[in-house]
Amino acid sequence: MTTLSPQSPASAPSPEGPPSTSSGALPFGALREQLRDAAAAFAGDAGAVPGILSGMVDDVDRALREELEIFPVCHHSPASALAMVRRLRVKQPKIIYLELCEDLRPLLDELRNCRLPVALQAFATDIDGFPPDWAPLSVVAPITEASAEYQAIAYALDSPDVELVLVDRSTDHVFQWTPREPAEPAQAALPPAAGGKASGAESDTARHDEAALHGDAVGIEIGDLRPRFAELEAHLLHHGKVRHWSEWWDQYVEQPLVGADYETYRQVMVMIGSLFRRLRPDRHARGAQDEDRERYMWTRMREHLAASGADPVQCLYVCGAFHAASPVEQFGLAAEGEPYEIGPRTETRWMYGLIPSSHSAIEAQFQLAPGAVSIASATWAKALKRGRVTPFRLAGQEGGKKREVRGRAAHALVPGSPEGGTDRLSGFLATPPVLDELDEAELLGWSVDIVRLARRNGYLASTADAIAVFETSILLAGMRGRGRPTPYDFEDAAVTCIEKDTVPGRRDVRRLCEILLGGDRIGAVGYDALPPLARDVLDRLEPLGLNPSARTNQRALLDLQADPGLKPCSDLLWILRRLLADVARPIMGTRRLGERAIQESWDLAIGRNQRSLVQLGYEGVTIEQVLEQRLRRDAWAPEATAATALEAVEEAIVYLGSRRLADDLGARAVELLTAERTVDGAPRVLRRIRRLLAHYRAAEPELPRWCERFVTAGYAHYCTLLPTAFADEATGLRQVAAMLGFLFEMESFALSLGCDHTQLELAVRQSHPEAPDKVALVWAARSRLGLMSSAELRSCCAELLANPLVIPAFPRYMSGFVQALEPVPTLTPFVVEQISTAFARLPDSVLLPWLPKLIATLRDGARELVPVLVREAGRTFPAALSAVDAWVPPWSARSAASEAEAGGADAASGPVAAPGTVVARLLAAHPAACDAVAGALGYDAGWQTTEPADGGAEWQEAGELLSRHPQTADAVAGLLQLRPVG
Repeated sequence: MTTLSPQSPASAPSPEGPPSTSSGALPFGALREQLRDAAAAFAGDAGAVPGILSGMVDDVDRALREELEIFPVCHHSPASALAMVRRLRVKQPKIIYLELCEDLRPLLDELRNCRLPVALQAFATDIDGFPPDWAPLSVVAPITEASAEYQAIAYALDSPDVELVLVDRSTDHVFQWTPREPAEPAQAALPPAAGGKASGAESDTARHDEAALHGDAVGIEIGDLRPRFAELEAHLLHHGKVRHWSEWWDQYVEQPLVGADYETYRQVMVMIGSLFRRLRPDRHARGAQDEDRERYMWTRMREHLAASGADPVQCLYVCGAFHAASPVEQFGLAAEGEPYEIGPRTETRWMYGLIPSSHSAIEAQFQLAPGAVSIASATWAKALKRGRVTPFRLAGQEGGKKREVRGRAAHALVPGSPEGGTDRLSGFLATPPVLDELDEAELLGWSVDIVRLARRNGYLASTADAIAVFETSILLAGMRGRGRPTPYDFEDAAVTCIEKDTVPGRRDVRRLCEILLGGDRIGAVGYDALPPLARDVLDRLEPLGLNPSARTNQRALLDLQADPGLKPCSDLLWILRRLLADVARPIMGTRRLGERAIQESWDLAIGRNQRSLVQLGYEGVTIEQVLEQRLRRDAWAPEATAATALEAVEEAIVYLGSRRLADDLGARAVELLTAERTVDGAPRVLRRIRRLLAHYRAAEPELPRWCERFVTAGYAHYCTLLPTAFADEATGLRQVAAMLGFLFEMESFALSLGCDHTQLELAVRQSHPEAPDKVALVWAARSRLGLMSSAELRSCCAELLANPLVIPAFPRYMSGFVQALEPVPTLTPFVVEQISTAFARLPDSVLLPWLPKLIATLRDGARELVPVLVREAGRTFPAALSAVDAWVPPWSARSAASEAEAGGADAASGPVAAPGTVVARLLAAHPAACDAVAGALGYDAGWQTTEPADGGAEWQEAGELLSRHPQTADAVAGLLQLRPVG
C-alpha cells in the first residue's frame, strides 16, 4: 500500500460530516460506503446519520495515519492496560507523551515508594488570580495498576533510555479555564467533585470514609469515555439491559476488547471516542475546554520534538480516546494551523504530593458505579493469568516483586504500513459477539463464598441460598442476552436471594459482593514519598511503637511520670489533636493552661488519615511551624476579633510554650479590642483574659506588658460603649453582663495602672435601658457602685410584684439579676430572696402560668449561673423536711418586727375596749415608740412622770377621744408601715 501523508487541516473531518477526500483511496473506503448505504436505507439521505457514521470512519482513518502513533485509552480500563503492555513490549518507544498535567511530572518518580492505588495531588491555599471562595484549590489524578497510564509510567521510569513527558495543561490552567460563574446549562462542564456520593445505597460507614480520600478536589483522568449526551446514555442503558454506565462499558466494550489484537483495539477505541464526540450537544460547555486541551497537548509535543530532535516513529502519544478523534486544526505533527499560544500561569503557589486513594474514592470522584473499579481490577488479574501477560511494575514498589522489562524486538512501523492502517473495524463490527461459555466452577465458588460471607455478617443464609444465587445468576444472564453471568448479574442474584427486609449488620449484600469480587483496595504513600513534615511526625512518634501504615485505630499509653522521655511525644500528639482532630483522639488526659497530665491514653489513626497528614506537609517543614502560621493567620485575618487573638495566645502557651509568639498575638489582641465597635465577643474576651491573667500570675514573675495594655484599653473601651450597649436592642444581655464583669473584675488592676473610677460611674449613670432584663442589670451595677442601697433595691422589686401589669415580665427581671451574678456575685442571696418571695406571694393562678417562662428564661439566658443559685438556696433553706414548717426566712426577721410595731399602732387606733389605764401603762412602759413617732413628726415631746390624781380619768378621756377620732392614729400607723425598716 502506498504511504499516505498525514491529513492537512483543510481536509480535517468536521463533526458535522465527512471530509471531501475520495473515499475509495482510503483503507476504510469499503466500510465507509457500507455505512453510508445502511444509513441511507434506514434514515434517508436528508438525515444527519450518514454524515455521522462516515465521519466516525474518517476520524479513525485520520488517527491511524498520523505520523506520531496515538494510543487511545479509557481510564482504569483493563483492556487498555493489556493493550498498553503488549504494545510497549513490541514497539519499545523512546519517548512517551502522556495526557497528564505537566507540572505533576516530578511526582511520578515517587510512585515506586507507594502501594497503589494512590493519587497525584496539586494543592494551593495561597491563591492569586482566582476567586477567594475557591480556596483551597486541589487537583488529584488517581493511579491504579489496572490502568494504561501506570503501565506506561512503570515502563518509562524503569527503562534508562526512555523519556516520559507529560503534555496536558498545568494544574494552574485547570482552574484558569474553569468558568468563574457558570450558567445553568454549563453545570455539566464543571469537573466532578470528589465529595459527591456514588449511586446506590451504602450502609457501611467506612466506605463513605474511603470515598472521601481525595477530599474536595477536581479530578483529572486520562480517557474520559462517557456519553455527554444524556439521551444517548439512557438509550444505551435501556437497550443494553443494564442499570448504569459502568456495567454497559464492561459488557459491550471491556470484555470484547480484553483479548483483541492491538490494531482492533486501537480502531475500536477511536471509533467510540468519535461517536461520543459527534453525538454531544452542539453547545456543550466542555467542548471549548476539550479542544483547548488538545491544542495545548499538540503544541507541547511539537515543542519537545523540535527541541530533542527525536524521531516521531519512536514516540508514543497516550491520550483519551475522546481526544484521539480531535477535529482541531493543530491536530498532527504536520498540521499547518495557527500556533496555539499558551498563556502564563498565575502567581498561585502550588504544592505537590502523593495521597492515598482507594477504589471507592475513584468511583465517587468520577461518578462510576460502586464496585466498578474493584471489578475492573479483578478482570485485570484474570486477563493477565489467562493471557500469560507480565505487566510492568516499578522496581521496589510495595505490593509486588521486581520484574525485568523485556520484550520482543520491535519492528519499525511507518505511517501507512499494513499493520498501521489495515481495516479491522469491518470485521469487528460484522462479527457477532462471542458468548463465553458458562464457567460453572467460578460461579459456584462465588455463590458459596457469598453465602459464607453473608452468614458472617448476620444474614440467615444457607446452602439453599447458594443454589438459588447460582441458578438466578444464570437466569438473569440469559434474560440479558449473555452466555456467561457477569459480576453484575451475580450481584443482582445475590441481592434477590439473600437480602431480606432488613440489613442485620453494617454491610448490605451488594457491598459483600464487592468485597468478594476484590474489595475496596486502599493505597498508601511510602515513607520516602512523604513530605518532610509527615516523616518528622512519624520519626518523633517512633518511641510509642506504632505501625504508621496500619489503617486501624492504635492505642498509645503514656506514663509521663514513669517515663519522662515520652513528654515530646505527648506535646506532638496534642498539636496533632489541634490540627488534625481525626488523627489523634485523647481518651485520658487533658492539656489546658496550668494543667499537665501525668498519664495519657490516645487513639491514633495515622494510617487511615494519611491524606490529611500529607496535606499538612504542604504548609510547612515542622508541625510546630504549621501551628504557628495558622495562629498568626487567624489573628491577622480580616474577620479576626479580640477573642480570636486571645484564643491564639492561649493555644500558643498550651501547645508551643512560646513567649515571643504569645506576646505578638497579645499585642494583636490589644489592637483588635480598641478597633471593635460591637461587644458581641465580650463573654469570650472575659473568659480568656481571666484565664490568661490567672496563668501569668501563677507561672510568671510579672505580667507581660500586653496584659496591662489590654486591661487599660478594655476598661476605657467598655466604659465608652456601656451606655450604647444598654440602649441597643441588638446587643444581648450576656454581652452587657460580660462588659460589666470585665469592668468590675479588672477595676482594681486598671486603677493601679492609671484608669479613673469616675469613668465607670459616669457610664453606669448614663445607662438608661428599657428592656426589663437590662433594667435589672443596671440596678445591680448601681448597687455594686454604691449608687443604690439594698433597701431601695428591695423596694423596687416589691413594687414589681405588687403591680399586676408587671408580673408577666418579672422572669426577665430575674434573668437580668441572674446575669448580674457574674459582675456582682454578692447579689446571690438577694436573687434567691426575690425568687422565694415571688413564690410565696403570688397566687397559683398567676404563678403556674409564670413558672414555665421563668424556667425557660433561666435555662436559655443563664444556664451556667443557675448552679450558683442552687448552691445559695441550699445554704439558705433547711436541710431536713421536718424543719421546713418552723423555718423562718432570714429576710423576714426585720419584716416581722415591723409588722409587730404596725400591729400595735393598729390596736391603738381601733376601738378602745380596755380601760384607758391599760393604754397609758402600755405607753409609759414603752416610751421609745412614742419618741420615734414624735421625732418623725418633727416634735420634741416630753413625758409626764406622775400618775393622774383621778386614778386614770384623764387617760380614759384620751382613749375615748382616740376612739371617736381614729383618723389620726390610722395615719400614724400607715406612716410607720411605709418607712423601710433599718
